Amino acid sequence: MIERIPMLKRLRLLAGAIAVLACGLAQAQSWPTQPVKIIAPVPAGGGVDLLSRAIAQKLQEQWNQSVVVENKPGASAAIGTDFVAKSTDGHTLLMGYSVLATNKFLVSKLPYDLEKDLTPIIHVGYIPLILVTQPTFPASSVKELIALLKANPGKYAYASGGAGAGAHLSGELFKHLAGVELTHVPYKGNAPALNDVLGGHVAIMFDTITTSIPHVKSGKLKALATTGAKRSPLAPDLPTMIEAGVPGFEISAWYMVFAPKSMPKDVAQKINAAVNKAIADPELAQRLSAQGVAFVGGSVQSSEEFLASEIDRWGKVIKSANIKAE
Repeated sequence: MIERIPMLKRLRLLAGAIAVLACGLAQAQSWPTQPVKIIAPVPAGGGVDLLSRAIAQKLQEQWNQSVVVENKPGASAAIGTDFVAKSTDGHTLLMGYSVLATNKFLVSKLPYDLEKDLTPIIHVGYIPLILVTQPTFPASSVKELIALLKANPGKYAYASGGAGAGAHLSGELFKHLAGVELTHVPYKGNAPALNDVLGGHVAIMFDTITTSIPHVKSGKLKALATTGAKRSPLAPDLPTMIEAGVPGFEISAWYMVFAPKSMPKDVAQKINAAVNKAIADPELAQRLSAQGVAFVGGSVQSSEEFLASEIDRWGKVIKSANIKAE
């Protein structure tokens, strides 16, 4: 027998639901009610910090409320990320980046759980890497490089700024997708790694495009391809790895705004819309594209899907290659 809910009780339940909805909408409309902090989990001066400050300026203009960037570097971004994960003021955000997806597999005891403690708000953008070698290196295209490596298995090496770094993961992805053998030579940072490529001590390197492109333009390095989904405005004549004949090869230093899991969905949507508006600003796009940044934007759902795909992809690569952090 189906229990009938009395009309008065139904009206009270409906009124309660409407009140909750109205409260949520009012909260989203009035947010932010205090200064907003964007935590950059890196030292000042790098790409994450630069992007955080550019976005903060545009959000401050929209909200007529102070938006400040606070740097909390250390432990491969874990210190700043954990600070946001445990934040309860409702006004603290994180400018996360690609290391968050790989930390899950490279750091044994993270103080936070990325998927349980944080909510992706928006995939802001990315900076692609660039595959470089010496001007005299025998291969002048990705196809020629693959042929050379297959003819000389294990003879050549690639440099990276350390185990688990973007250059390292790029090299392992290249080995996996192209079916070639390459020796990994890790360094303590990108600068010494690139110096040895410039000096001809190591054959190739997947480097951040903003670091290597000046050497390419001066003729000290030869570029074979970039690693983004589309060509970089810093090297428009250079093919992507996919265009160059390696299907599925896409890797970049990506940036994403996160909030604590407790952030109300309506507020998350408001932040998402504001950042989308910020990155659509022509002046900001022109200024950041000069630094190699390609904006993405999109919905909260698309950012969640992108993060899930990155975690899945790099989990497989890291486990397959048995990569261990230094």
